[in-house]
Amino acid sequence: MFDINKIDSALKYCIDKERDNIPIFGGLYPCPQSRANLYDAQTNYDWTNSFYSGMLWLAYEMTKDECFKNKAKEHSRDFRSRIENRLDTLETHDIGFLYSLSCVADYKLTGDESAKETALMAAELLIKRFRPEGGFIQAWGSLDDDSNYRLIIDCLLNLPLLFWASEITGDNKYRDIAVTHAHTALKYAVRDDFTTYHTFYFDPETGAPSRGETCQGYSDSSCWARGQAWGIYGSALAYSYTGDESFIPIHNGVTDLFISRLPGDDVPYWDMVFTEGDEPRDTSAAAIAICGILEMSKHIKNEKHMKAAERMLASLIGGYMTDKITSTGLLTDAMYSRPNGDHPECNIWGDYYFMEALVRIKTDNEWKMYW
Repeated sequence: MFDINKIDSALKYCIDKERDNIPIFGGLYPCPQSRANLYDAQTNYDWTNSFYSGMLWLAYEMTKDECFKNKAKEHSRDFRSRIENRLDTLETHDIGFLYSLSCVADYKLTGDESAKETALMAAELLIKRFRPEGGFIQAWGSLDDDSNYRLIIDCLLNLPLLFWASEITGDNKYRDIAVTHAHTALKYAVRDDFTTYHTFYFDPETGAPSRGETCQGYSDSSCWARGQAWGIYGSALAYSYTGDESFIPIHNGVTDLFISRLPGDDVPYWDMVFTEGDEPRDTSAAAIAICGILEMSKHIKNEKHMKAAERMLASLIGGYMTDKITSTGLLTDAMYSRPNGDHPECNIWGDYYFMEALVRIKTDNEWKMYW
């Protein structure tokens, strides 16, 4: 069982930290990854900015403190301007990350009609990246560039924006694309042994599957830890929204694999080809995986998976929180992109998913998702 006293203490720490961060960042956002455990500030152009918005909404839900709501609503207006001005929204699939944790959350919690309209604009923009030949949402780059005819496993977390848009509008075009992409991604990005590819390519003319590769993992044949975690949470969300039982064995398989590759302290290395040694960890992968396990547990109980989630969260709280250092983040030892030379630091999505996991447990897993 989760230690509720430690959960309460950790959640209070997160909330207090985000309250302190409001004047630090002002009208800006934390950069994706810290430097010496302190986030630089940036304008609203990155794929990661809404994770800060999401933490503000989580803090507001837990406290009803208006300071969190007021700042998050500023973000909603900023995200409206961003999509209207097409600022870094035309050549990316990360529209779901950006608008689920900002404007969808705003609408779900406050009923704000402008936030709803903004999120629907985002959903409309996202479905423009759907490629019928292959049946997937293209990840990066211009739709005219055949060299980018691929999906990445991360996109499973962009799909809830489309499911939500169909619920709100009654138009199944969004849902149909989300379902198609989920099936394609989980068919081709998940190998027979339930390890995962980061990215998978298709023939741009026929849509035939071509090959799997990595961008942020150790090698094309290895298992990037955060990608595996996206598979855990993404398959759980796919099942939650569709009830399609074909997603269950995939979720169980990728989760079992993740657990089997955990080292002694239950926090994965940045790539799961490593199970011991001096390679950096990735606490953000653990936090994402915990959330995915908790989401699936609402439907199907799996004692092995829940015990692993308990161990991972206990390790994050006991060994990786920033409570003993000077930091504007929540978790140390998160990894952005090791192949690009990054080192363990705080990162903003790791902080968000850690806080989401704590909120899920605090609310007996009855928290109503922004996803």
